[in-house]
Amino acid sequence: MVVCEIEYSGRRGRGECVPYPRYGESVESVIGQITAVTPELKREPDRSALQKLLPPGAARNAVDCALWDLESKSAGARAWDLAGVAVPPHLTCAFTLSLDDPDAMHRAAARQLGRPLLKMKVGRDGVLDRVEAVVTGAPGSRLIVDANEAWTMELLRELLPALAEIGVDLIEQPLPAGRDEGLADIDHLVPLAADESCHTVADLPALIGRYDFVNIKLDKTGGLTEALTLLHGATERGFGIMVGCMVGTSLAMAPAIMIGSRAEFVDLDGPLLLARDREAGLDYENGIVSLPAPVLWG
Repeated sequence: MVVCEIEYSGRRGRGECVPYPRYGESVESVIGQITAVTPELKREPDRSALQKLLPPGAARNAVDCALWDLESKSAGARAWDLAGVAVPPHLTCAFTLSLDDPDAMHRAAARQLGRPLLKMKVGRDGVLDRVEAVVTGAPGSRLIVDANEAWTMELLRELLPALAEIGVDLIEQPLPAGRDEGLADIDHLVPLAADESCHTVADLPALIGRYDFVNIKLDKTGGLTEALTLLHGATERGFGIMVGCMVGTSLAMAPAIMIGSRAEFVDLDGPLLLARDREAGLDYENGIVSLPAPVLWG
């Protein structure tokens, strides 16, 4: 993880990002990007200038969220009030089950019995066995199946009827990004969500007809500013909203709560997958996540 801190007039704003190798990022490259634009940001420390200085991605996310936090603390107001976003006091949040053999995934699901929403990782093999194992382990939970670009068009056609019958609520990124045009030619018996295929609002036109939902992640959009733009653009075009995350601390999740307020599927469980969260972290209880305290962010 990389944390950006910006100090101005005795106040400090913070933002956290998680560099993702899938997009060619590393801790070193992200720090290098932030360092390279620091002189310009010192001259013009605002979010509009930042959008032109850095491309979408983890580096811009950390700086953008730090600027939001700084603006909030300077104004003495919560970030969502500054953005004009109505945020509920708590949100239903998914819990992610890692890919494993069916018996292990059944046991993992049973340990989460009572959670309203689960997300399970799958590969290309044994998909139905694993889904059935999770459903029998936690029969009352809604279920997202995340294929992480692993399927083929043929496998998706084969799986869709069975997954619909089982009652899966959403399939996330079944095909590799850039090779998903065939999704426009099939019946979406289960709604499909674009993850790797959707980074910013500029990606939306190509996704129409292929996907029903878009998964908004601040590390992809390059911060909350673009995430809000993507949220409005996706909603206007009729897409459902999912908000997701990389495996970060509560500081990375807190800005995304604003997107979660408009999302049908909230997947902000990164801190639950860590051995230790930061102090004053978000409160997670029985699948419900509460709003961040001002001392954490915003």
